[in-house]
Amino acid sequence: MSENYQIDTVDRQILSQLLEDARIPYLEIARKLIVSGGTIHQRIDKLKKMGVLEGSKAVINLSKLGYDVTVILGIHLKSSRDLNAVIEKLKKLPEIVEAHYTTGNYALLLKLHTKNIQDFHFFLANKLQAIDAIQSTESFISLSQPINRDVPVLE
Repeated sequence: MSENYQIDTVDRQILSQLLEDARIPYLEIARKLIVSGGTIHQRIDKLKKMGVLEGSKAVINLSKLGYDVTVILGIHLKSSRDLNAVIEKLKKLPEIVEAHYTTGNYALLLKLHTKNIQDFHFFLANKLQAIDAIQSTESFISLSQPINRDVPVLE
């Protein structure tokens, strides 16, 4: 695949359809965009090869599974040299769903889910703060998530 290829309007429309419903059949996308099914198939293959499209994902309602607490957590490290070792330890903690290496007040910002406040307290005291290289943490418990969307792909 040519590294100079720029995605066009049809590619963006395909991506928008997939963001709306990752399980939409290729032929339905073709009908909506008034192109052939083969075109959609080729375009999606091309987007995958380019690394623009990376699989698909189910959206799970965590509260229906009993995960009622979402936390954004800031981490201060004792030393920036500890970053990679800390990240490797964080990868082993299933409660953590996102980690961001940041500028600003914290070295890392984490997003995590637990079933309740007691589980979060256990996670914080016995798992996270047990990592020696972590100097301190600050927790922000999410009360609601009024915005949750993908970045639009249409110009």
